[in-house]
Amino acid sequence: MISLIIGAFFSILNETLLNIAFPDLARELNVPYTTIQWLSTGYMLVVGVLIPVTALLVQWFSTRQMFLGAMFLFSLGTLVCAIAPGFEVLLVGRLLQACATGLMLPVMMNTILVLYPPEKRGAAMGTMGLVIMFAPAIGPTLSGLILDTLNWRWLFYLVLPFAIFAFIFAYIYLKNVSVLTRPKVDILSIILSTLGFGGIVFGFSSAGEGHGGWSSPEVYISLIVGGISLVLFVIRQLASKNPMLDLRAFKSPMFSLATVLIMIVMMTLFSTMLLLPMLFQQGLMLTAFTSGLLMLPGGILNGFLSPVTGKLFDKFGPRALVVPGAAILAGVMWMFTQVSMTTSKGTFIALHCVMMVALSMIMMPTQTNGLNQLPRRYYPHGTAIMNTLQQVAGAIGVAFFISLMQSGMNDYLATESVNPLAPTPPEMAAALNEGVTGSFQVGFYFAIGALVLSFFVRRAAAPQEEQGEVTAPSPAMH
Repeated sequence: MISLIIGAFFSILNETLLNIAFPDLARELNVPYTTIQWLSTGYMLVVGVLIPVTALLVQWFSTRQMFLGAMFLFSLGTLVCAIAPGFEVLLVGRLLQACATGLMLPVMMNTILVLYPPEKRGAAMGTMGLVIMFAPAIGPTLSGLILDTLNWRWLFYLVLPFAIFAFIFAYIYLKNVSVLTRPKVDILSIILSTLGFGGIVFGFSSAGEGHGGWSSPEVYISLIVGGISLVLFVIRQLASKNPMLDLRAFKSPMFSLATVLIMIVMMTLFSTMLLLPMLFQQGLMLTAFTSGLLMLPGGILNGFLSPVTGKLFDKFGPRALVVPGAAILAGVMWMFTQVSMTTSKGTFIALHCVMMVALSMIMMPTQTNGLNQLPRRYYPHGTAIMNTLQQVAGAIGVAFFISLMQSGMNDYLATESVNPLAPTPPEMAAALNEGVTGSFQVGFYFAIGALVLSFFVRRAAAPQEEQGEVTAPSPAMH
């Protein structure tokens, strides 16, 4: 577990470390901002495409092989990024890092399911939650601090020694816990999965980044191709005796409920993670580093509460956490709809902290409860499904809330601005505030939806085949 956590921490940290450096990179590498965004879009795209395939890979390669392969790719990608002479090489390095992250997350969750019996998984998943939430929370602040004093290349140079250490540590201590079944490789399923999930993630990401909006051919063609491929992929998986991604996992009601609930919560999370920095930097005219600092306490609080909520889940079950967590989330999202340019920084920090506490009460308990209901043979498929749909929800969330914000800004300028084509800075700031609070309004409706679903959550009993099963790996499995 320690081996997995060290590796996962630095690969996930890297996801948010670079975002704040985009303006510096665009200037130094002499490329437009729409091109630089590919460092983020490409990353999400590779992770979204690769995670569904891990359901197959973990049945062909051991835990040890998968993790060491991922850490090697991550270290290599980090080195390539650090010494990149131009944008093209930097993008290649980022895509190598994304391959590592796409491999690592499902392996980590699958290992927890195999190592720990259902009654102890909450605490283990909570420890993983600390990594998944804490790493991206400190990323922007750490990045701002490095960029204030050093060149952008140091964002990679400083991570590289830790990545190499994680590889060596795992090489010495990481044992295999998986049973290899080596099912038949279905090439057509891999192609349909890649086109389906890749098309949807790319389409929504492109719309969110303002590449001509929803009317852009690259947006709607990607979404059409992705949608058709995904339908064909689902049909093929349900018809196959040995599917690449076994969608029969959705026959478990708590797993289905957990997946839908987490997608809704992820979209609510993205509304704030995306809109608050925009409001801070373009509305309140704060620096990127200050914006990162304002969001740091909430991220740290969420990370440290994840193991606590995990232990509470083991003791009291999911309802005791998920229902109050969803109620708090709905309340805080309503309060976000009331913010304005005069709202104090302390109020923003407090609201963000409360929201992150609510998310720690919902995310890991819901996820663990859903996976607990699955039979052991579905573990790789369940973890791959959940992680993939989180990526899809993230891409949809970004595009959806950016569109809402832009629409709200345009409506405000059309009615309130003296000259909508050339608004004054105060008018732009007021329009941004209007767009952001309008988006938060929709985020509040999502939170209400999460609250309604939370009342249907029940503690999932382990399948009959799991009960009394020895969870420690046998010597033959090493």
